[in-house]
Amino acid sequence: MKIHIQGGTLIDPASGTEARQDVYIADGKIVALGDAPAGFQADRTLDANGLVVAPGLVDLSARLREPGYEHKATLDSEMNAALAGGVTSLVCPPDTDPVLDEAGLIEMLKFRAGKLERAHVHPLGALTVGLKGEVITEMVSLTEAGCIGFTQADRPIADTQVLLRALQYASTYGYAAWLRPQDAYLAKGGVAASGALASRLGLSGVPVSAETIALHTLFELMRVTGARVHVQHLSSAAGVALMRAAKAEGLPVTCDVTANHVHLIDMDIGYFDAQFRLDPPLRQQRDREAIRAGLADGTIDAICSQHTPVDDDEKLLPFAEATPGASGLELLLSLTVKWAQEAGVPLAKALSRVTSVPASVMQHAVGRIEVGAQADLCVFDANAHWRVEPRALKSQGHNTPFLGYELPAVVRATLVAGRIGFERHAEPR
Repeated sequence: MKIHIQGGTLIDPASGTEARQDVYIADGKIVALGDAPAGFQADRTLDANGLVVAPGLVDLSARLREPGYEHKATLDSEMNAALAGGVTSLVCPPDTDPVLDEAGLIEMLKFRAGKLERAHVHPLGALTVGLKGEVITEMVSLTEAGCIGFTQADRPIADTQVLLRALQYASTYGYAAWLRPQDAYLAKGGVAASGALASRLGLSGVPVSAETIALHTLFELMRVTGARVHVQHLSSAAGVALMRAAKAEGLPVTCDVTANHVHLIDMDIGYFDAQFRLDPPLRQQRDREAIRAGLADGTIDAICSQHTPVDDDEKLLPFAEATPGASGLELLLSLTVKWAQEAGVPLAKALSRVTSVPASVMQHAVGRIEVGAQADLCVFDANAHWRVEPRALKSQGHNTPFLGYELPAVVRATLVAGRIGFERHAEPR
């Protein structure tokens, strides 16, 4: 299909382009920007006047719950949620059931996602068999099956020697390790960030040192092995400072934060509101401000949704017993734009944190708008607002700490490989 996106403001953070330009698409690719190519006859014209035309969002952490947890969400429901949020490429962790530690499981997931013809799914393989932290997986076969890197998800490796061997293996073949900085023992049993609030509520705490000690260990092992590492879900000011120093040193490291931690702090928990039961836990205001500063100066590379659909029943339990997690695919764009507006960050710079920069972390040629590139695009109204309500979400998981919020940026259309995967005609209520 030939598509003409007419009259929109094209924002491409990768090239620095921000101008009113038409986009012409044919055979799934962008064939021209600005003026139509000779003989171009559109099968469909999208009116983008007053709208932003941006690269499709790239989400570095989204649990799709398949295989094994289809009662929480399905590929079908979460792919719909991704497109409704303007997300065209997403990375999924391996903590499914069974764990994604065999090539056949990766191939099955890629096949299932490909059949749906929606967002592009990029699996992470398990770093150790069963995510048990004991035996390293066959990284070569997992990469050949379609993995873009290897991770322990939220299950840290307690045995430092195993982590050393895993990083040596990954470095030998040029693979990336995606690791959450969390000391297995200091964080054990914690449900909230250590501090005055956790003490007052009687909740077991996770100290900042659980993150910083893990970062110190990881950076030292990187110096020894030369491995390339993406650090997932930084949550503390001290962690951001260590990351800034590691980058200044020249270590091959990148990192992300969750959209939840860009906006929320531990005080938002209120009176044991389980919607705010997240992992890593929400920390103090100074930590949130450090995260925002790190995003603005480039210390932090990307914002991810950390999309984790959870059953309603699992959030109706007491705070300490509730399952951590929240749906976020449909909120990623809006929360990024909200941060830009509140922090005075240019929209193009903010969008780079969810498009071109995470694409470079993945080392995939997505997240940009240029002639010849695959037509993965998000068309949205930056000035419109929508109310976060369960009925407004396409994800099977309706739990999020932002329920009731009025958020900016409404997605009008999402294109994946030149196909219109999502389109919103009616004005948001």
